[in-house]
Amino acid sequence: MLRLSLTRSCRSSLTTMAPALSSGFKSTAKAPSSSAKAPQDPSPGYSVDSSAGPMLRYQASLPRLPVPTLASTASKYLETVKPIVSSSAYARTESLVNEFVKSPQAAELQKRLEGRAGEPDMKSWLSEWWNDAAYMGYRDPVVVFVSYFFVHVDDVLRKDQVSRAASLIKAAIPFRDMVESKQLEPEKVRGAPLCMNSYQWLFHSTRYPVKPSDSAKKYDAATNNHVVFARKNKFFSVPLSSSSGKPLSLAQLEHQISRVIAQAGTDLAPPVGVLTSDNRDHWTDAREALLQASPKNKQSLEKIEGSMIVVCLDDTKPVSRESISSACWTGNGRNRFFDKQQLLVFENGRSGFLGEHSCMDGTTTLRLNEFICATIANNKVDFGTETETSDLPAPEELKFDINDKVASLIKSAEERFDQLVGSHDLQVLHYEGYGKNLIKKFKVSPDAWAQLVKQYAFHKMTGRPAVTYESAQTRKYQLGRTEVIRSASNESKAWTEAMADPKQTDARRASLFRAAVARHVQYSAWAADGQGVDRHFFGLKKMVREGEQVPEIYKDESFSKSSHWELSTSQLSSPYLDGWGYGEVVPDGYGLSYAIGDDYIRWTITSLKDDVSDLKHYIAEAAREVRVALENAEKEATKAAKL
Repeated sequence: MLRLSLTRSCRSSLTTMAPALSSGFKSTAKAPSSSAKAPQDPSPGYSVDSSAGPMLRYQASLPRLPVPTLASTASKYLETVKPIVSSSAYARTESLVNEFVKSPQAAELQKRLEGRAGEPDMKSWLSEWWNDAAYMGYRDPVVVFVSYFFVHVDDVLRKDQVSRAASLIKAAIPFRDMVESKQLEPEKVRGAPLCMNSYQWLFHSTRYPVKPSDSAKKYDAATNNHVVFARKNKFFSVPLSSSSGKPLSLAQLEHQISRVIAQAGTDLAPPVGVLTSDNRDHWTDAREALLQASPKNKQSLEKIEGSMIVVCLDDTKPVSRESISSACWTGNGRNRFFDKQQLLVFENGRSGFLGEHSCMDGTTTLRLNEFICATIANNKVDFGTETETSDLPAPEELKFDINDKVASLIKSAEERFDQLVGSHDLQVLHYEGYGKNLIKKFKVSPDAWAQLVKQYAFHKMTGRPAVTYESAQTRKYQLGRTEVIRSASNESKAWTEAMADPKQTDARRASLFRAAVARHVQYSAWAADGQGVDRHFFGLKKMVREGEQVPEIYKDESFSKSSHWELSTSQLSSPYLDGWGYGEVVPDGYGLSYAIGDDYIRWTITSLKDDVSDLKHYIAEAAREVRVALENAEKEATKAAKL
């Protein structure tokens, strides 16, 4: 078992652990209807398996994740190492890399990896390894280190907890039905379908604590057609249909939610849910202790785990961006069940979502949340007209028998949670100086612009480049998840130094900026095509057999430094989200999620460090200075053209 500081950063390129969300993922929600659409025309070049259902009809014809060549990976690696190490360290690294590429061992490891990728039944050479290394085998708490949160845009028509929670559930049910029946249309990027395998884990499933590596468990939707509510640390099961089998209407759901709140009362129950916030080995042991304490506990756990989703009805009223973000990210750790996807609803009608990350990335849950919020905002939800409530059974409280051993485990989990969350800081910068509308006037990628702002902000704070992880989705491949965009480049370093040099002209700064943008766009394209650095190196090392020497490049200081992700960054942009975020992945680093709107850029910054407010200040300062430099350069160019 690795030490805490190492497991949290994961932290050679073997097990890079940045939250694997999507780079530059933009909203596509457009007032969706609650019914499934007819399958669209087949995508050129992809065969259709009609027996798999509309959602999975392209799965079998998706290409497999490629294995990059040794030469291309080595070249990109050296390029991304150079800006973050000294010249002497780089010289040593360059020598080691050149020796490795020419060595018989490298050729053999590459041959083994290509052989694995070419096996007839191997859909992805990476998937099984990565899911274990980055998620299921990861033993630190999921909350803070793995989970991610969304904050929903306010619903102006529903300012109370009951109506907001009921509307979210009613809007989610049609999406659930399309997923479970495989009628949901597959996502596409530029006409190419994406892998939809992860959707099977969206509803009626749970992460399941096991030593040494967790598993995922899927329950039958038809026999588990219920939602579980958490209120005052208590859990309540509510069927989604009446005794006659008719789906509950909005009015009936509101009635049941009101009953949940009334039944929960004002007293807090022992917070069994906090056990899911703990180290995974601790939670594995605690779950076993729960099962041994009483057969009732097994029934309650399975009822929670098999539910469509958990809806947390918190007794707080968060207002500020920081307070609602913190409430969605961690809450107080008690009124939660972190092994499940969770909707979060507060007493003032604010709401959000907490993603269980192990089986899917952020694009999957973003689509769900956009569907929910868009259908509500555009009045596309079938809320039903049934108002009869007399025949509805009372919500079933899922009670737990707590013996002394379990009570002690709960207390210890609470203490560890409070210490962990209490040591973190979260701040939100909602920068309204400009957004993608202005950025596009300069004919620049908004994502690259935002990444360079962060590089400059970090340079202003530390005087050097930041080792930066940006996540790119690879779902155009079978079982694809993510690859790393290494955002710190030689070009970005040259630009940030020019920005910090008062002797440089804005014309020079603008020229260097565009060179840095071009490099970022190129590396982003490589990553999306499965041609990045980190997953390939991960795969090569996995091919080293017992008794064989690990290649020297993996022991090189530059190797560990270049994957010590000081900035863990990812973009998800949607008009239906008012914030989102996740935790840092190394103890001295920052989680830096962002969204780019038409006229704003919003960053959520998390860290164990006490200088989060400083980084927030420098990002705002850098964002303004980038705009000024480019505008000045443009004015000078226009003036010169007239002469």
